[in-house]
Amino acid sequence: MAAGDAAAGAQKVAVCAACHGANGTSAVNIYPNLAGQWAPYLESALKAYRAGERTGGMTAMMAPQAANLSDEDIADIAAFYSEQ
Repeated sequence: MAAGDAAAGAQKVAVCAACHGANGTSAVNIYPNLAGQWAPYLESALKAYRAGERTGGMTAMMAPQAANLSDEDIADIAAFYSEQ
């Protein structure tokens, strides 16, 4: 997994913030908190959504969000949330 740039990630999370909160702390309990999660976990989850390998309740919402993210975008986003 690539080492992400948290500062770059901060610029890429606007869409994520709608559900997961501006700093990764969700105000609604159906959306998981991302703040403080391990970057490798977040990278793995986003890549699995992007590849269609992750299924479940939020797949219909997450797969389209992850579809257009590059590996660099994912690493940056993961770095940002892991540092919150």
